[in-house]
Amino acid sequence: MPIKIDQKIIDCETLSEEKNSVSSHDDDPEQSAQTAEPHEKAEIVRMHEKLQRPEMLLGSTYKIKTPLSEHALYVTINDIVLNPDTPHEKRRPFEVFINSKNMDHFQWILALTRIMSAVFRKGGDVTFLVEEMHSVFDPKGGYFKKGGKFMPSLVAEIGDAIESHLKMIGMIGEPQLDKEQKKLIEQKKAEYAATQQHATVKEEGEASDFPAGATLCDKCHTKAVVMMDGCMTCLSCGESKCG
Repeated sequence: MPIKIDQKIIDCETLSEEKNSVSSHDDDPEQSAQTAEPHEKAEIVRMHEKLQRPEMLLGSTYKIKTPLSEHALYVTINDIVLNPDTPHEKRRPFEVFINSKNMDHFQWILALTRIMSAVFRKGGDVTFLVEEMHSVFDPKGGYFKKGGKFMPSLVAEIGDAIESHLKMIGMIGEPQLDKEQKKLIEQKKAEYAATQQHATVKEEGEASDFPAGATLCDKCHTKAVVMMDGCMTCLSCGESKCG
């Protein structure tokens, strides 16, 4: 039937089938609710520098005792939990503090912690810090920590603490040896132990997991390399000069 238009036409639009369907759903609330799409999932929060610091953070403290000082260092790393109570929940480092009674290294340690905290808050892959810190060598020489592992500097041992923490929260995976490598290492340990008649004693009288007289491994930096079957073999990681 004809429709009389009393007002001036200023715009026009062709009504498609899709829009007509939407209009009909608007008239029927029940049908509209049934055909409505599900709500979009919540956005996944990732680590970035604009992320606000919450009131509480989860922290872990690592003690570092070196022969360079009579006072220990305490490395505290605070983590932020992203997307809590969801399948995307992750724990990421947010800030780091280092405390000690020894004030000799206060200035550069404070600068180091601020730089590391800034890198943590940037997000992304922060595991490169570990390798960079391990490559710092003290011109006065390094030292061996408990277990026979060589530390080239105090910075490297702080990096070792950072590495332990990143492994704990799952950012760095533990190096895995296959069954054959594990079997070979255990076999070499047993063979070498059978040839030794004295107890294994570490330098300075501390107990060690490896024989006295073992040399430093270039791969894992552990004092565990011994001569086995005419070949220098590491009893820690299995590295062998003979392949």
